[in-house]
This record gives sequence, C-alpha cells and structure tokens, in this order.
Amino acid sequence: MERVHDTPSVIYLDHAATSWPKPPSVMEAVVNAMEHDAANPGRGSHQMAVRASRILFDTRKQLGKLFRISNPNDIAFTLNTTMGLNMAIKGILLPGDHVIATAVEHNSVRRPLEYLKQSAGIEVTYLDTDEQGHLDSKRVEEAIQPNTKLVVVNHSSNLLGSILPIADIGSITRKHGIKLLVDAAQSAGVSEIDVEAMGIDLLAFPGHKGLLGSQGTGGLYIHPQIDLVPLLHGGTGSQSESAEQPNVRPDRYEAGTQNTPGLAGLKAGVQYVLHETPRKIHTKEWGLTQRLMEGLLAVDGVRILGPSLGRDRTGIVSFIIQGVDPSEAAFILDQHYHIAVRSGFHCTPLAHGMVGTLETGAIRASVGCFTVDKEVDALIEAVKEIKRHYS
Repeated sequence: MERVHDTPSVIYLDHAATSWPKPPSVMEAVVNAMEHDAANPGRGSHQMAVRASRILFDTRKQLGKLFRISNPNDIAFTLNTTMGLNMAIKGILLPGDHVIATAVEHNSVRRPLEYLKQSAGIEVTYLDTDEQGHLDSKRVEEAIQPNTKLVVVNHSSNLLGSILPIADIGSITRKHGIKLLVDAAQSAGVSEIDVEAMGIDLLAFPGHKGLLGSQGTGGLYIHPQIDLVPLLHGGTGSQSESAEQPNVRPDRYEAGTQNTPGLAGLKAGVQYVLHETPRKIHTKEWGLTQRLMEGLLAVDGVRILGPSLGRDRTGIVSFIIQGVDPSEAAFILDQHYHIAVRSGFHCTPLAHGMVGTLETGAIRASVGCFTVDKEVDALIEAVKEIKRHYS
C-alpha cells in the first residue's frame, strides 16, 4: 500500500468523507470505460452495450466476493450509501412497524426514520452507546417489541470510529425473525464483512470511501428472501412491455441508466481491496490512528472522542482542542498547514449529544490506506502550534 501520488501541497486526512487519492487502476478503468464502453448497459444488443453490461456484472461479482454474497444479482447499485439506506428503510417498513437504531447513526438513517415516524406512524427506539461508542448487543434484544420489524445500525460510527458488534446483533435478529440493516459507510473495504456469517439481511455501502471508487457509486445488498418496494420506478431495459416494475433482480431496484464509468472504477477499487485484503488495510489504518492518538494526547487540552488508545476502531480520530473552536481550527489547518480535515457535527447530532460536543462540534481526522506516518506527524505538530497560539 505505497503512496500512489506525490502531492506534498495537500495532506489529506478526510477519508471518512471520501478516499483520496485513488489507485491508478481506478482512474484508468474510468477513462477506459468512457473511451470504449460508454453505451447504455442493458438497453441494446450491440457490442458496446454488451460490454457496458459486462462491466456492471463483473463489478457485482467482485463485490459479491468481498462481502461473501453468493448471488451478485442480489446487489443493487446506488449513487451512495444514503440512497441504499433509503431504499432499504422505505422499502421494508409499513405503518405501525417498530425499528431499533442507535444514537450513533448518521442522518442518512435518522432522517428517513424520522420522516416515516411523521408520515407513516412507525415507532423508533434509539439505543445509547457508552461514551466511547460501544454497544452491548443485549440491549438490542431488550428493546425488541412485538411489532419490531427492523434493526438498523452502522458498522462503525463516522464520528467516534467505534465498531459495533454486528455478528452478535445479527444472531439476535435472526433468532427473533427481525431484519438487520447495516450501514457500512465507514467499514466497507476496511473491515471484513460476511453477510451470511454476520446475519446481515441488508447492507448499504459506498463506492467512494474504503472501496476506493469514484463518487456517485455505491450499493445495497438485499437478502434473496426480502422483497423491497422499489424506491424508483422506470426504465430498466427488461420487460419493457410491462407497465409494472420487473420482479427480476437487480433490474427491480435499478431504474434508469447506471453510472457505467464510475462502476468500472469501483470494480478496480474492489479488486485492489481484495488484493490487499480488508484485514491488512484495517491493521495499517489502526496503527496510524494509534500514532495520531498518542501524539494528540501529549498535547495539553486535547480531548479525543471514541475508543481509548489501544482499543479497536476504524481510521477515524475526532478531537477537540480546549479553547479553540473546531471550525476555526480546521480552517487554520487547511489554510496555513494545507491539512484537510472535517469539522462540525458530521451529520450525527445524536452522537455529538451523547459525548457532550453538540454545542461545539469536533475536528475529525480520518486516515486511509495510502496515508503515511509523516502526514499524521504533521497534523500532530500543527495542533501543538495551534494550541500554543491560543494559550
């Protein structure tokens, strides 16, 4: 996992939002698709359309290999994780259903749930984690009601970096006949995911983060025994004579023209991840987070959110500097040190409320598989200087 670009003018530590840089193979695949295979997949029998269709199928196969999905056609492509989560939540819930979620969920889960509370009368229970973002799976079982239909949890908090016990939760939901939806926005490509072994019925994932693809790509795995109401209805290239949306997968959930060049890049990104392995990538990113945490903890007045030093987490380290507004600190890091981080509330206000940062927000630094030690060290030194300046 050597650095693929030499760009000393930017120290990019915002991988939790979008990974950058991408492997050269990803960019080459996008360009090659644009130059040679840019026809509409599934909308014709000419050679270019057939090649475009092959790109989509091959990408599904690679994703199936990564997530241990036996039938690649159970993967529906989306524009991003948010779209996949909306497809799952709005496609499975009915008026009167009860949902269990957590207080560390992203707004891409919370907002659809709150919308359905108002529009369809569903019930929602949000489970608090501890301050480090860890959830006791027993609390999920204790929250189950007779009308509980769905449990939705993120695999890793996008604020805290904590990793939830998906396999334990999956065993509980399977025992009670409840569906489990997992938001893999921060774990796909950097944590091992086996949908069957972990009891996952629905898995929403982005293409542009840990899978190293371009923005505008993602997907939703739908267990073969689940029939969602499609979020979109329209042209699929199949059963065009019918006024109804096709029942065949993946066409049922993929109305409209797909992002063939982007998915070609996603295929290349997944192949890169498969070659390196999520375990190896996670180990590297964990080492970088420990290096960053050790350095920040040595700075007086810095508080780190999420799991303590030595505990497992994804490549996210959120922190606050006493006496310094997080947005101002992030602006200084960008303008003066050319270090890209994210400040604010990270679309997860419940999590901020739980850890006491709802009024201020936090600074989030997130590493990727191409991050190097000297970039982490540069952030540590910059935080030291900022703290000295404001002391």
